[in-house]
Order: sequence, then C-alpha cells, then structure tokens
Amino acid sequence: MIETFYDVMRRQGISRRSLVKFCSLTASALGLSPALVPRIVHAMETKPRIPVLWLHGLECTCCSESFIRSGHPLAKDVILSMISLDYDDTIMAAAGHQAEAIIEETIEKYDGNFILAVEGNPPLNEDGMFCIIGGKPFTEQLLNAAEHCKAIISWGSCASWGCVQAARPNPTQATPIHKVPGMPNKPIIKVPGCPPIAEVMTAVITYILTFEEFPELDRQGRPKMFYSQRVHDKCYRRPHFDAGQFVEDFDDDGARKGYCLYKMGCKGPTTYNACSTVRWNGGLSFPIQAGHPCIGCSEDGFWDKGSFYQHTTDTHQFGIEANADKVGATAATIVGGAIAAHAAVSALKSARKKGGE
Repeated sequence: MIETFYDVMRRQGISRRSLVKFCSLTASALGLSPALVPRIVHAMETKPRIPVLWLHGLECTCCSESFIRSGHPLAKDVILSMISLDYDDTIMAAAGHQAEAIIEETIEKYDGNFILAVEGNPPLNEDGMFCIIGGKPFTEQLLNAAEHCKAIISWGSCASWGCVQAARPNPTQATPIHKVPGMPNKPIIKVPGCPPIAEVMTAVITYILTFEEFPELDRQGRPKMFYSQRVHDKCYRRPHFDAGQFVEDFDDDGARKGYCLYKMGCKGPTTYNACSTVRWNGGLSFPIQAGHPCIGCSEDGFWDKGSFYQHTTDTHQFGIEANADKVGATAATIVGGAIAAHAAVSALKSARKKGGE
C-alpha cells in the first residue's frame, strides 16, 4: 500500500494547517479557484502517491535541473510526498544493475498504474546505439516501460519535439517520443521548453494527483492552462510593441528604456508558454525581463528556424506613435468610404422601391 501525501507530511511532523496552506499555494500555481482548495486537500489526504518512472534519453538534464528548483510546490515535496519516484537515474542513490532492476519491479507491481516521465529522446539510427542504458538501446527501455504505463509525460522540448538533437541534419535520427515507431497508444502530455518552467512541471503532476485525470490539452498535446497563450500576449513590454517603440541595438537608448525586443529577434509573438506570467526562479523574472529576446524554445523545431536574433515572422503592430499620421489618414479614408458606400446602398434601395411601386 502506497502512503498518501498527508501520511508522509504527518510523519515529518507537518500539521494539517500547513497542509491546507500548501494546497492553497498549489491551487494558485495551477490558476484554480480558491473554491477548489478543499478538493486538493481531500486528494492529498486520501489518495495514494503516484508511482513514477523518470527515464533519460538524449538530453542535457536541464529539465531535471529546472524541476528541482520548483518553489510552488517545492520539488522535495513532490518527490518525497506527492509522487513515488521509483526511478530517476539522475538523483537516485542506486546504480548499475540495482537501479535497472527497479524499472522491472515497478512495472510488475504497478502494471498500468504508473506514470512514465521521459526527459530527452531516443536516437533511431544505427539501431539506437547512440544512446545506451544498461547495455541496451534507450529505445528498448522506453518502449518496454511505455507498454505498461498509465500515461506518458514528455518533459521538455527534447522529448516533445526533438530539440537540438533532432536539428538538421540530425545524423542520429533523434525522434520525439510521440513519433517513435512502435510506441503504444497511451496518453502523452507534452510539457515543452528548454527547459520547461519548474512550477509548470510540478503543477502538471499536482493536477493529475488531485483530479485523477489529465489536464485539458491543446491540439498539440500541451496543457492549455500553461500553453494556451503566447508569451507576447502577456508580456509587460507589449505596450511598447503596440506603440512602435523597439530596441534597435542591445545598447541603445530603447534598450535602456525597456522597449520591445521584437526587432532583436524576439519570438514571443509565435511562442506559446507561460514565461511572461509564471516566470522563472520563483516568479522572479524571465528572459525578456532580463533584456534578452525570447528564442521560442518551447516551439517545434526552433533550432531550425533561423538565427535567434532575426525575427522570422511578419507580425504587424498598431504603431500608435510611429505611424500616428498614417493611422489617422487611413481611419479618415475608411470612414469616408463607409459613408459613401452607405449613401450608394440607400440610393439603390430607394430606386428599387420606386420601381416596384
């Protein structure tokens, strides 16, 4: 029998009051109504922790590095209390044959009831020999675990899209999880980013535990609660974009005034992520706030879409200041045209009415 989240917290001397406070913070991180806090509390008190196998393919471990820095909830609370992290070769104490044996033990004990979290992707070229785990291709380990899991979470852009390993010319044939040949038909939740935001990662796990279902996904398989809006939509520099005020050089006066970074290659208008709302480092900042344009790291194929410092989209702004005269002249032309069109339609209706009489 797996302990519940509250069982573990109580054993550590944590009060129920602290549990309720924790659940309130978690609800805020998920963007849920305060009315749902009691439901989260009930889930933490009664539902067993989720068994998780966390596998690593071709990657740089940046997803793990992000995850362990989560502040709401803390990564230690997720790992030690909310889930039963049975295997993660980056942070587990076991090694070698002992570590690999844990995978088979978990599959046998929780067949069909564990979450498979995947960081990185498998290379398919040369029979997968570019990534060997325990003497076998990672592809073999991945497909074996996927066959018996409840669902798959693709951590980061490597697992979700392929990322830098799959960039042209992709000599190893690195492949995102959902495109691996022979992958079982299991639900796949993509949490892209290079890396994903820590609180987004922990919030996805919290949601699954609380509601015993997967968060609503967009058509690409990403949780809508975090990937339904562009970075551009909630960026604090958006008013400068609308006003036609842009940084032309990283050291110009516009940069010092905090103008929009679109001309410096910012991919915010085409990137769906929560960077401008959830932010990084406990909500402290995000790349644009630090003065660097968004590179679109959570989007499919971002390594192959040109330089990070060239804007690759034809995004049109209103240009309140930069194009005030043009905007005014255009508006006058449109209004004048509308008046003329209305007069013409009225005259035509009047002529038809007289003809009918």
